[in-house]
Amino acid sequence: MITSLAAVIAVAVGHPTAGAETTPATAAPNWSGLDVRTYAGPAPTRAGTLIAQVPLADTLSIPGAAQAYRIHYATPDQHGRPATSTGAVFIPAGVPPPGGWPVIAWAHGTTGLGDDCTPSALPRSARDAAYLSHWLRQGYAIVATDYVGLGTPGLMSYLNGESEAHSIVDSVRAAHQIGVPLSRRWAIVGQSQGAGAALNAARRATELSRGSGLDYRGVVATGTPANIEDLIVLGGPAFPPVILPAGLNTYTAYILAGFMEARPDLRPYSVLSPAGATLIERAHHLCYAEMDRLMEDRDLRTLFRAPISSIPGAREALADYMGTPYSGYDRPIFLGQGLLDTDVPAPSALSLYVQMRANDQPVELHVYPNQDHSGTVLASTADSTPFLERIMR
Repeated sequence: MITSLAAVIAVAVGHPTAGAETTPATAAPNWSGLDVRTYAGPAPTRAGTLIAQVPLADTLSIPGAAQAYRIHYATPDQHGRPATSTGAVFIPAGVPPPGGWPVIAWAHGTTGLGDDCTPSALPRSARDAAYLSHWLRQGYAIVATDYVGLGTPGLMSYLNGESEAHSIVDSVRAAHQIGVPLSRRWAIVGQSQGAGAALNAARRATELSRGSGLDYRGVVATGTPANIEDLIVLGGPAFPPVILPAGLNTYTAYILAGFMEARPDLRPYSVLSPAGATLIERAHHLCYAEMDRLMEDRDLRTLFRAPISSIPGAREALADYMGTPYSGYDRPIFLGQGLLDTDVPAPSALSLYVQMRANDQPVELHVYPNQDHSGTVLASTADSTPFLERIMR
């Protein structure tokens, strides 16, 4: 495992500009008349209960959507308490097939932890709009969770597999209550943070949707973070003396912010330096573009006054918090990975594939040698489109 972690660092440092993009500043959120950031009403104990729906603002829709909604629904938070999440639902044009539109649950990538970073309140990136519109043209309705804590009370628990799994499955359950003909057949599609979320949801989908009548079919994941916890646990004043790309620094700050909020019993703040504590507090609020600029050329060693490994049970706690499962799947898995990816370097997803194969999981791997983290999303449709068509029949 140490060898694979060294490879992750080598890839990231060896190609610091591969796939780099100028990320525009985060726009002001538009809540489409459904602002629930301070929601104080009851959180239904039945996960997946639809609380409210409104038409999504026209400026937040995507090409090919005949109808679009913003929804508010019940789902547990990272502490297992009744809570709520929001999301968007996009419906294709045309006449729905018998039984309703088959559903794709979209698990989004990193936008940030603050409420101003809520995807259903922001315009989609050009890439995501093109990608989601592709699935609409294929005849799928799209249900896109924001994850609990984004645009709702509490902190979005970044890379928390169990929490994100609930948000995804419960969004699909809620979408079936909006009065649009949706099929019981559904699949999950995710990218980056969303790929890890998608796989965690895929591992739990049959269990979490039991009794709902839903028919889960499989998952597509691109740019999947996996085994990252084995790198995070090495954090400390003696971390390798390299300057990572700003994106990797930003992901690290978000991971630490989420983990420290989820596991206060471990007193994880005790290992942070004053500068580290300030940066983690900023990570609670700043969206990706702004946090990325703050973390440019940041030496991660300066965030710590003691190693993370000095926290009793840190390795096991991190694995429980953010581990990507490599066994226990009951439906097909599509992994797509670009070899020029520096946001989630290839050894991460490729090590997951090896683990899955060793555990006889129903997985297929598609590698894109000339694509980076973002480019893999659209490039993978040549392979993921027939994959979904096959499993959704």
